[in-house]
Amino acid sequence: MRRIVLIAGLAFLYLPPAVVALYSFNASRLVTVWTGVSTQWYGELLNDPQIMRAAGLSLAIATAAATLATILGTAAGLALARFGRFRGRAALTGLIAAPLVMPEIITGLSLLLLFVAMQQLLGFPGRGIGTIVIAHATLGLAYVTVVVQARAAAQDRAIEEAAADLGAPPARVFWAVTLPMLRPAVVAGWLLAFVLSFDDLVVASFVAGPQSTTLPMVVFSAIRLGVSPKINALATLLMLATAVVIGIAVLLARRTAPGNSAGPTAAIR
Repeated sequence: MRRIVLIAGLAFLYLPPAVVALYSFNASRLVTVWTGVSTQWYGELLNDPQIMRAAGLSLAIATAAATLATILGTAAGLALARFGRFRGRAALTGLIAAPLVMPEIITGLSLLLLFVAMQQLLGFPGRGIGTIVIAHATLGLAYVTVVVQARAAAQDRAIEEAAADLGAPPARVFWAVTLPMLRPAVVAGWLLAFVLSFDDLVVASFVAGPQSTTLPMVVFSAIRLGVSPKINALATLLMLATAVVIGIAVLLARRTAPGNSAGPTAAIR
C-alpha cells in the first residue's frame, strides 16, 4: 500500500513536467495533437528576440541578486552561528525566516508599497531592474543564511583558533580559514538564490517596471493566449537547468568539513 501511495505521489509531481517535455518535441502546432517528433520549436525559441532578451535580463538579475544575497546571508549566518546571544538576535532570526514562510504575494505587495513610498519621499528607487534585484536578494537571503548557519555551527573551530594562536589577524583568519571551510555552503546558497530569482514570477510582477520584463513574466503572458510548443520547449530547458543547478547545490551542501581541513591550514603557513 505504501509503495502504491509513493508511486502515485511521484506520478502526481513528475508526470505533468514529463508531458510538457514530451510535447516540446511535437511537430504539430497544436499541443494536444501529436503528429510526430521534431525539434523545430527549439530552433524557433532560440530565434525569438523577445524571449532571448528576457532570458538575458533574468540571468543578469539572478546573478546580481544571488551575489548580494550571498554576501548578506553569509554575514547573517556567521552572526547567528558564532555570536551566541546578542541584543536583537530574535528580531534578526524572525526577519530572516519571514521570507521562508510568508506567501510571495504578500512579500511582493509589501515591497511594492515600500518602493513606492521611498520613491515619493527620496526620489528613488524607480521600479525596474534595481528593485527586482533588491526584492530577489531579500528572498534569497533567507536561504543563504540557513545553509551557511548550519555549516558554520557544525564545523570545527580548532583550525581557526590555531591560526589565531599562530599570529594571524582576524581578517586573515576569515579569508584564509573560515571562508574556505564555508565555501561549499556559500556556493550552495548562491546557487539556490540564483534559481529562486531566475524562476520567480510573483514578486517580480509587483516590483518590475515597464522595461524590466523577466523571462517568467514573458512566459506567463504568452500562455494566457494559449500554450504553444515553443513555450513547452522553453519550459523543458528551464526545468533541466533548474534541476542541474539544484543538484549541484545539494551536493555542495552535503560536503563534510574534514575534506576541507588541509587547505585552510596550509594557507596560514
